[in-house]
Amino acid sequence: MSGTEILVGYDGSTEAARALEWALDEAGRSGHPVRLAYVYEWLTVAGWLGPGVAPGVWPDETARRQVEDLVRRATADAATTSPGVTVHGEVFDGPPALVLEERSARAGLLVLGSRGHGGFTGLLAGSTAVAVAGHAHCPVVVVRGEPGRRGGHIAVGVDGSEFSLVALGFAVEQAAARRVPLHVLRAAHPPAGQRSPSGPEEREAAATDRAELEEALARWRPAFPDVQVTVEVAAAAPAALLVEASRNAQLVVVGSRGRGGLRGMLLGSVSQQLIQHAHCPVAVVRER
Repeated sequence: MSGTEILVGYDGSTEAARALEWALDEAGRSGHPVRLAYVYEWLTVAGWLGPGVAPGVWPDETARRQVEDLVRRATADAATTSPGVTVHGEVFDGPPALVLEERSARAGLLVLGSRGHGGFTGLLAGSTAVAVAGHAHCPVVVVRGEPGRRGGHIAVGVDGSEFSLVALGFAVEQAAARRVPLHVLRAAHPPAGQRSPSGPEEREAAATDRAELEEALARWRPAFPDVQVTVEVAAAAPAALLVEASRNAQLVVVGSRGRGGLRGMLLGSVSQQLIQHAHCPVAVVRER
């Protein structure tokens, strides 16, 4: 993984704690430092509500001190539970999505909970998480399910688009680092209004899709010969295929948008459905 740090959107919620747990585990393998980022907006009309903080008019220096104490405690606890990882904490002002997008340019990975509260009031699947995943300058992991799940493989959706090929590279590296198998999937799902092939046409189309996946993998096999790879071409809708694959995976990886078998892979469609319904953490890879 390139970049200098793993950035974690943190607000003290249970989901943020899971995101931090995932990030610390990743940092233990990669050796990258972790930075907790608490982001809030200045409210000029409505009251402000943070974790354990009574509503009041913002700016409120007492509330800010409580937020800073929250981040300090979380940072200290993380450093204690993961003594080999360098952990920093920082409080930022501004709209959460914009601040995280800006900070992602300095990070190798951005990790978010599936929803939040307080400083991340808008961090619900389909809002801030999707907005950040669509514009971040590094891969974004939205932590769902059990972040500490050790078993399972890495699943990745590949349709031949530029973004899906970048996602494939990320997935191969994750599988190698975690020493788990890699499962590469392609959804043979025709565009709306077109019929699905059948008989010889179906077999020929599946063979072509599989050959394209093998060609994409050929770039990575020499560098990662120990990664066990399986390839699956299935006649299914992309989102349904990847959500099902996430049941037995420890991470599912997608590009931020796609084409062909995954032509609906725009944030707000397939990627958003994964963020909302996957059974494990989801990595959305736009660029690296």
